[in-house]
Amino acid sequence: MNDNNDFREEKDEQEEVVTSSEKKEHTKKDDDDGYESYCYLCRRPESKVGKLIYMPNDIKICQGCMQKTFDSFAGNGMQFMDLSNMPNLNMNQFMPVDDIPKRQKVKRKKEKKDTQEMPEMTLSSIPAPHEMKAKLDEYVIGQEHAKKVISVAVYNHYKRVLTDSMDDIEIEKSNMLMVGPTGSGKTYLVKTIARILNVPLAITDATTLTEAGYIGDDVESVLSKLLAAADNDVEKAERGIVFIDEIDKIAKKRNTNSRDVSGEAVQQGLLKILEGADVEVPVGAGSKNAMVPLETINTRNILFICGGAFPDIEDIIKSRLNKQASIGFKADLKDKYDKDKNILQKVTVEDLREFGMIPEFLGRLPILYSLESLNEDMLVQILKEPKNAILKQYQKLLALDGVDLRFDDSAYRAIAKRAMDKKTGARALRAIIEEFMLDIMYQIPRDDTIGRVTITGDYIEGTGGPLLEMRGVLALEEDDN
Repeated sequence: MNDNNDFREEKDEQEEVVTSSEKKEHTKKDDDDGYESYCYLCRRPESKVGKLIYMPNDIKICQGCMQKTFDSFAGNGMQFMDLSNMPNLNMNQFMPVDDIPKRQKVKRKKEKKDTQEMPEMTLSSIPAPHEMKAKLDEYVIGQEHAKKVISVAVYNHYKRVLTDSMDDIEIEKSNMLMVGPTGSGKTYLVKTIARILNVPLAITDATTLTEAGYIGDDVESVLSKLLAAADNDVEKAERGIVFIDEIDKIAKKRNTNSRDVSGEAVQQGLLKILEGADVEVPVGAGSKNAMVPLETINTRNILFICGGAFPDIEDIIKSRLNKQASIGFKADLKDKYDKDKNILQKVTVEDLREFGMIPEFLGRLPILYSLESLNEDMLVQILKEPKNAILKQYQKLLALDGVDLRFDDSAYRAIAKRAMDKKTGARALRAIIEEFMLDIMYQIPRDDTIGRVTITGDYIEGTGGPLLEMRGVLALEEDDN
């Protein structure tokens, strides 16, 4: 009896080995084929319908066709006549053969290969706060306080993540809330810090978020974007950064009798995500449903940075600062802070609560700081100094045509003055430069004799033109020198 049992076990093991080897050969054959798998019923490729369901006899069916099949069984039986989009199950003998979609193969998209693998972050490889700020200085002009705050907060956060154990002392997460006028560099600051640290970054907009069950993106979609940025690597995503922009748009609505599905309800939905919890995240979709695969992500080590312009919060700050008696020796003038361009620097948690942010939400964003509004001198620096300054980009474009593009000091000042009038911060610079560079970018390629173009303040203000120098004159000057 023992010999028979041993023989059966040995036979079962051999069958398992054969089965597994067949599966490997089958998988290898599919991978080497170079073509995408497609649904047996509707003939759509896997890139269009998502993951296919594998069945015996090498039959693959998409989830949509499988659901239609189940629905047919649940109703009045299998209605083959209604399955016009499923040629292999359409039994209508009167249908012309030419109308049936022919078997076709779709070439599989080539996967992008990283030229170099990113080194894994370690405690010794994290830049110190002063090093992080020095790198930020190369790209971001001004905002000294904001750069110092974000450098220290990010440094402490990743020290906490990488040590993972602090004995009996557990360090809390350093989520941040930045307040600043439009065009002051909130998003750019976060993009730069993520590039310095080489971690996955997801930038999302709070205006699209709604309460679960309503049309719009669920709050879990912010993590879905982070997972996509990490190439669906959960472990990598759990060490990433999420920047939620326009956070002021989910403030609590005032004087409304309807359900606030895109305001206070979204703030409440973000609470568990900000603090740290196991969240089921839809992969590649904005909301959960039966046809979307889910991944579980722990948000304990994900750094959340929220930013917003908070329009009209200046009035709330002024009213708080002017609460002292309006008469007497200690009186403050009501217009004392009207000309203060950096009044946002005085913002407090109480001001944000008055604006419409709920206390539980603010409590999970312990680090609050403000960005300065840009002045004329800062705009001039933005044009000239950063590594990827806008004017440097145009100089490089014209250099490809063999033309030297230059700007004199009056041009810098004229651009900055026009940008200040628009009151949209650094975003106004691009619009102004595009406007006056249009004719130059159009005319330069048609004239091979132009060697240098100098933009002046008169050209920006519309009272003159750019200075053009010919290639021959420039060559003579170089020979003389």
